[in-house]
Amino acid sequence: MAALAVLLAALPCAAQQEASADLGSLFERGQRAIVENRYAEASLALERAVELGPDIPEVLASLGFSYFQQARFDDAIPVLRRAVELKPELPGVATLLAASLSETGQFAEALRDLERAFHATADPALRRLSGLQLQRSYSGLGRDREAAETALRLAQLYPEDPEVLYHAGRVLGHLAFVMVNKLSTVAPGSVWTSQALGEAYESEGKVEQALAEYRRALRANPGQRGIHYRMGRTLLRDSSNPESLEQAIREFGVELQADPSNANAAYELGEIYRKRGQLDRARELFAQAIGFYPEFEQARIALGGVLTSLREPERAIEHLEAAIAIDDSNEVSHYRMAQALRLMGREAEAREALGRFMELRQSSRPQVALGVANDPVTAQGAELPGR
Repeated sequence: MAALAVLLAALPCAAQQEASADLGSLFERGQRAIVENRYAEASLALERAVELGPDIPEVLASLGFSYFQQARFDDAIPVLRRAVELKPELPGVATLLAASLSETGQFAEALRDLERAFHATADPALRRLSGLQLQRSYSGLGRDREAAETALRLAQLYPEDPEVLYHAGRVLGHLAFVMVNKLSTVAPGSVWTSQALGEAYESEGKVEQALAEYRRALRANPGQRGIHYRMGRTLLRDSSNPESLEQAIREFGVELQADPSNANAAYELGEIYRKRGQLDRARELFAQAIGFYPEFEQARIALGGVLTSLREPERAIEHLEAAIAIDDSNEVSHYRMAQALRLMGREAEAREALGRFMELRQSSRPQVALGVANDPVTAQGAELPGR
């Protein structure tokens, strides 16, 4: 929203030319309060300015902006509407009016100007505002597909913005619910319904319900790809239970027999063997995963660690360099790189890699390790000494 204040900051001169000295003084005071984020004070000054000059679009626009920043949307709408009527070319004001309409549930009226701003403006803050309100309006009008498309575009434009990501998650989650609900209505006994329900239960940690749905899917279609992998992933939730872990191993094995290209299944099975110290078998499975999907970052990190443990640091470094090229912000890649470099006697480079690891560790945020189809997989970790 700061960018919208900047758009209005150049307006005092124009207002002063059209109004008295008192009006100009009030307008300046209001503008100064806006720049300093004192919106209640800005509103008081600008309301008095509007009394003196009720048809000066710049003053009306500033007052509407101050109302908007206080979530006084019902107050902002008539003021901004009048500003647009008087001077349609005022930058950002039509978008601000549309956003206020969206906030009060007047989605149909807001839509045109929000669409225009989101797709045409070059200002990042204005595009963000219009995009979030456009997403809201589409959802309010029941246009779920357009809402999801807007959410995905916003997430692409602002990948580190928590508000954008939160609302994208809500919209996409709602769309997923709608689709699954429709699926269960049009094909209640199909393999796809059972698979979707199984995945929903799995995401909620309901192991037995998920397994029951996956078994139902297999009864409907014994050759359905991916089901045994999903069963293995579900069983890993109870990996402290030896019986569950052994069953998971069997499920991953069955999946790979039917579909050797399932890199996620190869990776998960390899990770189980790595943790058990069966490094040769783990190496084969990680290499199998990478063979089908060279950009599989977690498999690269895992294979790099295994090769270091097998005292093959040169080959380990090749895979760790590839992992770092995919995502330089993954601390585990740098930690295992330091281990491989130290094994080769390259101490200076090892210290540099360890320094990068410490830097990332101090500033790191929880992340979900994704597999080859953006499906969560068991994340590699930095096994620090003494832990």
